[in-house]
Amino acid sequence: MADINTTISQIKKDLAAALSAAQTLDALEAVRIAFLGRQGLIAELMVQLKTATVDEKRVLGPALNELKTWAQTEFDAKKTILENSAAQADIDRERQFDVTAYRYQPLRGGLHVYTKFIRQLSDIFISMGYEIVDGPEVVNEYYNFEALNIPGDHPARADHDTFWLQHQPGMLLRTHTSSIQAREMEKRDLPLALFAPGRCYRNEATDATHNFMFMQAEAILISKNASVAQLIATAHAFLKAIFETDTLEIRVRPGYFPFVEPGLEIDATCPFCTSGCAVCKRTGWIELMGCGMVHPNVLRASGIDPEIYSGFAFGMGIERLAMLKYGITDIRNFQSIKMQILEQW
Repeated sequence: MADINTTISQIKKDLAAALSAAQTLDALEAVRIAFLGRQGLIAELMVQLKTATVDEKRVLGPALNELKTWAQTEFDAKKTILENSAAQADIDRERQFDVTAYRYQPLRGGLHVYTKFIRQLSDIFISMGYEIVDGPEVVNEYYNFEALNIPGDHPARADHDTFWLQHQPGMLLRTHTSSIQAREMEKRDLPLALFAPGRCYRNEATDATHNFMFMQAEAILISKNASVAQLIATAHAFLKAIFETDTLEIRVRPGYFPFVEPGLEIDATCPFCTSGCAVCKRTGWIELMGCGMVHPNVLRASGIDPEIYSGFAFGMGIERLAMLKYGITDIRNFQSIKMQILEQW
């Protein structure tokens, strides 16, 4: 019994010293475990009480309970002091904040690939003297078809190609940006050089390379001496600029488009290889755009005399060019809201 009393006295001295030495909450927690934990010194004394006699228990029980209560009180007091000290330290740090020692880095957004790429396209055409124009996405069938030499029986008017507005007869979602050019040619003085990027819509199934909504861009030049040679030179200069290479070569093939005559298709050497790769399907060539000399009927529809003026136009899918330039494998990624996809650009 005398030994236990001596142990209690020693525990009090040791605990007081340990609490005094603890200067952090982590150090204080270590003290709690050592003295007040389930396997701490006070718990060990409680175990010894089980083997004491009844008379010893009457004396030692209250003494051990008093020790436990005192230890808990001292521990709580020290914890309050340390917590208040930590809170005050945080306040002092904020008051004494050195603005030269830390630079806050806020989360910053980036340009969507659409915005980035259209700006690049526009800059190239502006540097060549073209004006950027836009127009409505909901148009009537005259500007989308008839003014562009697409008569009423043309396949492009089929229901499976065009989104017609149910409650507005004759109105539709434009199927190409050529409708912008048809409107602009009516109201502008000649000569003119325009570049028109924008959304288009076609009623077709969505997969990795097709979408019902897509971005298209078309360029048109009308003057008294426009020629196929100018068309090819302009297209070649544009493609070399967008793919940032002076070694890009092109080839021209016949093609049919109702609003141009003659119609041409332009392929370019693959900008990613010299001997064939998966992008160019091992051919070394990539089909990039359709073009041609503006059809006389299109000029007449806009009040332009084809005996005096001529013009050329070429169009391209913005997604197709962007997919080639940035290595995008699925056209649906352009409408994705996943951050891991958007952050790639």
